[in-house]
Amino acid sequence: MSATPKQRRKWVLILSALSCLAAIFYGLDGLALKQDQESSTFGQFKLFTDVMSVVRENYVQNLETEQLIQGAMKGMISQLDPHSSVLTPEEFKEMQIETSGSFAGVGMVITLKDGLLTVVSPIEDSPAQAAGIRSGDAILKIDGAATQGMTTEEAAKRLRGPKGTKVKLLILSEGMQEPREVELVRDVIRVKSVKTSMLAPGYGYARVSQFQENTSKELARQVALLQKQTPLRGLMLDLRNNPGGLLDQAVGVSDFFLKKGLIVYTKGRRADQELSFRAKNDGNEPTCPLVVLVNAGSASASEIVAGALQDQRRAVVLGSQTFGKGSVQSVFPLDEGWALRLTTALYYTPKGRSIQATGIAPDITVAEGGETDFKRLKKEPLTFRERDLERHFENGSEDKKEGASRPALDGPVDLLTTDPQVERAYQILKALEALEAPLQQKG
Repeated sequence: MSATPKQRRKWVLILSALSCLAAIFYGLDGLALKQDQESSTFGQFKLFTDVMSVVRENYVQNLETEQLIQGAMKGMISQLDPHSSVLTPEEFKEMQIETSGSFAGVGMVITLKDGLLTVVSPIEDSPAQAAGIRSGDAILKIDGAATQGMTTEEAAKRLRGPKGTKVKLLILSEGMQEPREVELVRDVIRVKSVKTSMLAPGYGYARVSQFQENTSKELARQVALLQKQTPLRGLMLDLRNNPGGLLDQAVGVSDFFLKKGLIVYTKGRRADQELSFRAKNDGNEPTCPLVVLVNAGSASASEIVAGALQDQRRAVVLGSQTFGKGSVQSVFPLDEGWALRLTTALYYTPKGRSIQATGIAPDITVAEGGETDFKRLKKEPLTFRERDLERHFENGSEDKKEGASRPALDGPVDLLTTDPQVERAYQILKALEALEAPLQQKG
């Protein structure tokens, strides 16, 4: 029997009332949950102010509230990962100076490993490199001051100074039982990011020591000059001990060798942090075989270039496992000249490989001394990389090959006879030409 219009109206009213009650119930439940969360947050803020109050009233020295808050900010960010930090106005200015490619200091890229100030890589032609400082060296003291608990910004400030002034470092190198004292004379560090030469007739060598403003344009200009000397039959791109630099320049260098395809993409929590960069066919890309040299001192932007050229099958990557810094740091300017450098995303190669904590595994592994990895492991411990840093991000991939050789310092001009990795790369370039199978993209 079908319901009458009056009965239908009655059921509609009952169902509407039940829907309203359910909405009120769940709304109140959600409101209660929100209030619990706000109460918890308020409790944490109260705890923070209580701690600050106790410190101000009882600490052995008189402290200003401003000093305590700034210390709290730095402490909060330092607990996130090795690459995020709060920058004072002075530190923010120094960071901007660094990217310009000229500053006074000793010339090294540093990070924190297990609370110790550690060298990622010495800068080419710097006092640090001349003194034999290498990737993985721990800096225990700077002018007698212990670096334990010192931030990288504080350490960088101590290492920089007027040209001609001296700084004493207490260095502990891998495989050594006792630290050694090194005295460095500060100099103006002018990083010439690109150097090229002709190793042999038709075989070019391009060294990129850091990715700075105009690095990609300078590389294109210098490679064109090599081409004018004689048509290139092969080219070597040396990214060893290159600690990275500007992302747009890493993209530009990759694009210089690629006619099409993905170069790198990023993933973060926010939609605007997910970016991708693709190559464009400009018509002037070198088409000769290419070998890229890397080692444990190759980090960040260097790994982007090596990963892109490897995934796009444009180059053979030779050397040892790279550093593994695959995180993106964004700089947020704050009030009164302060800034926040914060990790906001991770880099991925064209084939979706995360660089973070694993780095780029070379196609052909050649240790610094030309020995195979298993022989070298008997002589010295592994070089440190991103995955060794405290609070580093995990990769999430199963592919975590170990590197085995220490990074090579730049050798004399005659690289073909003094650098086993360059010598092997040269042999590969000749073999590729002989096989008439250059690794290149078709337009």
